[in-house]
Amino acid sequence: MKKLSRTQLAALVAGDLPAGSVVNLGIGMPTLVTDRLDPARGVQLHSENGILGMRLLQDHETADGDLINASKQSIALTEGAAIFDHVYSFSIMRGGHIDITVLGAFEVSCHGDLANWSLGADDPMPSVGGAMDLAVGARNVWVMMEALTRDGSPRLRSRCTLPLTGAGMVGRIYADIGIFDVRDAAFVPVALVDGLPPSELGRWIDAPVRLEGEPRILQATS
Repeated sequence: MKKLSRTQLAALVAGDLPAGSVVNLGIGMPTLVTDRLDPARGVQLHSENGILGMRLLQDHETADGDLINASKQSIALTEGAAIFDHVYSFSIMRGGHIDITVLGAFEVSCHGDLANWSLGADDPMPSVGGAMDLAVGARNVWVMMEALTRDGSPRLRSRCTLPLTGAGMVGRIYADIGIFDVRDAAFVPVALVDGLPPSELGRWIDAPVRLEGEPRILQATS
């Protein structure tokens, strides 16, 4: 069974973001969504270091050292963009003005709990960042992640074993095995990668899975 690549996941997320929405993309895998947005749909990207309205540089463009996003990538401003200080930026995040935040995760529980800032007591470099503010303040929290750890343990679980970023806020997960909604203490498959029948999800997910209709099939390219 082929799994979805990170670029495929980014394209799926970009296609599902509502037109005109204000979106914050977390560090890591979610930044790949930036380059796959259709400018005509008017999605406004927010960065916690104080930007609303940005895009990645094109190959022919010269980087401006004063313009970076929270992942320290060089960016360009879109028409009508705004730049502001951290206080204002975090007020936007905490005040419920972000329509959707897309975050990476180490673990997500079927109750919508999110763990993405620490690998536990042995983590050499835990990183809180703005994830807690985004998880609590955004109207919708989506996650991009791989379904299994490097040692083959499920990241989608009944209960998170790692320190929580926040409890009960994740609504949708884009994983390399498919797309899942989190609803009523279960993972509900919206779409599954070709070759993975719902009956075999127990090998990938350590939590209740509930079918609500037939999941659509996604073709993996990797």
